[in-house]
Amino acid sequence: MKKLIQLFITTILMVTTANAGWFNNDKKQSDSHSHNDKVYTLKLAETWPSNFPIFGDATKKFKKLAEAMSNGRLKIRIDSKNKHKSALGIFDFVKSGQYDLGHSGSYYWKGKDINTLFFTSMPFGMTTDEQHAWFEYGGGNELMDEVYSKHGLKSVIGGSTGNQMGGWFKKEINSVNDLKGLKMRIPGFAGEIMSEVGAKPTNIPAGELYTALDRGTIDALEWVGPSLDFRMGFHKIAPYYYTGWHEPGTELQFLINLKKYNSLPKDLQTILITAMKLSAYQMYDQSEHESAKNWASMKKDFPNIKVKTFPKPVFDALRAANDKLLKKLAANNPLSKKIIESQANYLKKIRAWTAISDQAYLNSQSKQ
Repeated sequence: MKKLIQLFITTILMVTTANAGWFNNDKKQSDSHSHNDKVYTLKLAETWPSNFPIFGDATKKFKKLAEAMSNGRLKIRIDSKNKHKSALGIFDFVKSGQYDLGHSGSYYWKGKDINTLFFTSMPFGMTTDEQHAWFEYGGGNELMDEVYSKHGLKSVIGGSTGNQMGGWFKKEINSVNDLKGLKMRIPGFAGEIMSEVGAKPTNIPAGELYTALDRGTIDALEWVGPSLDFRMGFHKIAPYYYTGWHEPGTELQFLINLKKYNSLPKDLQTILITAMKLSAYQMYDQSEHESAKNWASMKKDFPNIKVKTFPKPVFDALRAANDKLLKKLAANNPLSKKIIESQANYLKKIRAWTAISDQAYLNSQSKQ
């Protein structure tokens, strides 16, 4: 008992001493912060309209996290498309310093720098989990820095939609010939691939998609997946819902003006990046949840939706077109070649693991 009492007293003394040290450290930190309590207000422009679900939620969560973690030393002002009037002007806004931050999609800027194309999602490429691993541990972030730093920008992951669906089609696709002349809303590198096999890709603003599909201006379109497709009503016009191939892990981006970033204290730089990444991971979870929820509703309320996968000859043609265009990109641009090889090598390595882990598990469950 005596030994227990002595142990108890010793523990109390150790805790008291430690608390005194923590108090002194907190006091020192408090004193130092009293000399550095400047509030930094950062303006963020987003591609999305006000209160846009999931994508817009990510920026709101980022704002809340950054302000809370900085104890109010960071203040974030978000301007949606309704305010700044240029959904695809985010790159220029942040580069010029008109805005400090942005939230958009990297592949929108391929006309400004072809190498921005690779950091959203590539056809037949990595899933979200695989791509996140590439960003963090496979050299992806470093390559993204190499591309964006030339423009005075820093790009950070901004939230994944997960695997996007291949789109809504009015007619069933049974062969490559069915794609020839097909008018389809499909952006990015996938649009170039569709053009290569004879389709007529176009990019139409989100607010005009339903009308364009309904009136026959387009024959098919891809948007995201059940998380965002359900509210658009495409299933009421085009009954064929094709599985994905073109964007297996679509990652949005936060953009940061490097000059503004470098002017921030180091702790606020860390808080800024941490808040971005955490809100990005939360967006991925939200996207998965909303897709599961909405798909359940779609199956129940619209049983005529037909889920389809392109036949093998169609996939073969799309893959051949993809390989041809990637080789052309690599031949024309050394940095493109570097990124393409990095992604291909990492995909080969990580897909071997995916095949005997997630894929094998799902395959085994489907056989039961």
